[in-house]
Amino acid sequence: MNRYRHEYKYMINKMEEEILILQAAGLLERDCHTAPGGAYMVRSLYFDDYDDSCLFDNENGSDLRSKFRMRYYNNDREYVRLEKKSKVHGMTKKESCLLDQEECRQLVNGTIPTIASGLSAKKKRLFLEMQFRNMIPKAIVSYERIPFVYAAGNVRITFDRKITSSNDTAYFLEGGYSERPILSQGFSILEVKWDELLPPLIKEVMQMDSLQWTAFSKYYMCRIYHL
Repeated sequence: MNRYRHEYKYMINKMEEEILILQAAGLLERDCHTAPGGAYMVRSLYFDDYDDSCLFDNENGSDLRSKFRMRYYNNDREYVRLEKKSKVHGMTKKESCLLDQEECRQLVNGTIPTIASGLSAKKKRLFLEMQFRNMIPKAIVSYERIPFVYAAGNVRITFDRKITSSNDTAYFLEGGYSERPILSQGFSILEVKWDELLPPLIKEVMQMDSLQWTAFSKYYMCRIYHL
């Protein structure tokens, strides 16, 4: 059952990243989906309406907002998910469903797939909302992620670096599109997510009180480079 979770984001420099990764590695478990080097690649295609409502909701800090994206990992385009991420009162919730290749192609081309009777209730709901809100592809966001998990509190800590943006949305599934970095060299984004209670030890070890908090999403940071 999906539920809302706390999510804090921080902009960190290279030195902070190196120290915090070492400290996380001494306390937390590596995510089981990582490659031997401890990281994996994330590629997302974000959607918005013709008025860029999702973009400006983020910029304005709207308390109730949501966004849609397609996502695959480590260049595995055979396993693509559609996700809706919602935010209310500073907490986030994610709904997702697996897409087949034809659904992927249609969404990349700006067409919402037909709401057929055989689809799951979740997929129907996501497609209907995208259709109602006139969602179309807007930007590709790519990055390398180093993830850790901690069972108590269902904590997930990720270091996202080498973040790039592209507006060549038609090539999301094929690859080979142009990209540009969206952070100054050496900087990355630390994200800390948990359910009801963040263990004090995690807050202390990750030095959360001394880091530079940021409210903006990767989608927002990538889009402003193309406006």
